[in-house]
Amino acid sequence: MAKARAAEPFSFRSLKPETLRGTAGFFRVGQTAGGQWWFVDPRDHLFFAKSVAAVNRAGRAGAPSTQRGVYATVVDQLYGYEDSSEFARVALQRLRHWQVNTLGPWAEPVLAGAGLYTTALADFRHAGGPVIHANGVSLPDVFDSGWPALCDLHAQKVTAAWAGHAGFIGTFTDDALGWGAPRADRPSLLQVCLSLEPSLAAYHAAWEFVLAPHAGDLNALGRSWSLDLPNKEVIRQRTLEERPLATPGYLRDHERFAREVANRYFSATASALRRHDPHHLVLGCRFSEPPGATVLAECIYPQVDVVSWHCHGPDFALHAEIYASAAGMPLLLTAFGLSNERFRTAPFKIQSGPTRLERMLRDGRHALAAACAHPSVVGYEWARWADEADETPPFGAGLVHVDDREAVEHTELFAQINARAERLRRRAAS
Repeated sequence: MAKARAAEPFSFRSLKPETLRGTAGFFRVGQTAGGQWWFVDPRDHLFFAKSVAAVNRAGRAGAPSTQRGVYATVVDQLYGYEDSSEFARVALQRLRHWQVNTLGPWAEPVLAGAGLYTTALADFRHAGGPVIHANGVSLPDVFDSGWPALCDLHAQKVTAAWAGHAGFIGTFTDDALGWGAPRADRPSLLQVCLSLEPSLAAYHAAWEFVLAPHAGDLNALGRSWSLDLPNKEVIRQRTLEERPLATPGYLRDHERFAREVANRYFSATASALRRHDPHHLVLGCRFSEPPGATVLAECIYPQVDVVSWHCHGPDFALHAEIYASAAGMPLLLTAFGLSNERFRTAPFKIQSGPTRLERMLRDGRHALAAACAHPSVVGYEWARWADEADETPPFGAGLVHVDDREAVEHTELFAQINARAERLRRRAAS
């Protein structure tokens, strides 16, 4: 009797069927028996995403601006103002040379279908409803009665833009939302919502939430929080003075409230996307910082297929552990870059090394190599195509400078790691 052939260690057959997320014939994610997550393309080939965001003529991440920046002016001079085809040709040539296989959000439309995988941003925060924006919190008001319907209309509109794109991986729901996790230096989400204007639904929802266990008694709530609370204005005043509530009683209520907000956000956005685009992956909301365990507890399958998060070089190991241990989800590292304040302001000792540039390259190499090897990470994304106008090389964030010259201090390392990514990943698994 012939023996059954064992699955190749890094093929589709090595994935556990119960872990597969997505639709056959489209992009999926799955986990091997050894615990390593991979993206799966429509032909069932495993791959690791190596992406760049904001590859566009303006060189910026975010909605198009009516004002022409420095980089946009240079691009107009080099490639022509009316036609983006020459810019696209040169950009694709560079991306392929750097071993990039995926376009991140905010890509020039003409690049779609040019042979690279693509991702996009839905931007539900700007779906048309009220937005909470205060003290580090930046979230749609998920308690607003119109929120689910707005999500549905928004998803219908934005998903039409990538319908039929064979290389489309999936959608990020938002970028860099502020979840208001408890911190010593500013009020957290529940305190902010209790201090909003009464015209916002989140204000009433927050007060109903905290008063319900105490039969509406403010004094009883105050005792629970170890706080003198004769009226609601006490909370608003503390928030205006940026004095965070941090008693054990308050923090317990905050965790429950944050979980309710997260549940409403991920439920509504995922339902809308899956209704209008059932075959592509939902890639999460691109956390700019760890949002807290209760929020991550709601950012799980089937609401999202992948957890995405910003990472800036040296922070990789610390943050990867936070996200990986939360719910066992596959992770997509977004908005990666070597340049940040710690490198620009780090002291330089003339008698000893390393220099700031050497530290930046060393830490960046370690972070990218670690991302390739991490069992939960299915890919990474470089933060920006072009430097900002006020950035000074070699501490800019882009892969090209504002004069469109290649930022070799970044691209040589980026291309080298990209070329080795799958090898690093397979070596780590074996």
